[in-house]
Amino acid sequence: MSNLQVETVTTSADKAKLAGAVLLLAAALVAFYALAKQGPIVQWAALLALLAGAVAAFFTSESGKSLIAYGRDSSREVRKVVWPTRKEATQMTGYVFAFVFVMALFLWLTDKSLEWVLYDLILGWKR
Repeated sequence: MSNLQVETVTTSADKAKLAGAVLLLAAALVAFYALAKQGPIVQWAALLALLAGAVAAFFTSESGKSLIAYGRDSSREVRKVVWPTRKEATQMTGYVFAFVFVMALFLWLTDKSLEWVLYDLILGWKR
């Protein structure tokens, strides 16, 4: 077990950016329903503009920047993956289907055997 502790330092400006993003998100929802009488174009324009503002405010905060860094690291790791060839993928899929079939057959035989032992031999119930 590691004794490392992660300290997160959030500034008041960062908290303000996150609060602004949440307020813009709430404002987008309120504006969408409040502008229903103005028509769908105005309604959707207000919604999209305020949502864009909320996303922009979030991505300028430290949380947003760390999310972007995580996405970059993830895409970098995905590029390092050695993907199987079509033949290998087909073979592995065949193995999985064969295993599932064998297990289903085994479980069905086990169920029917236990059913026969319990109901026919022990209890004497004939169906």
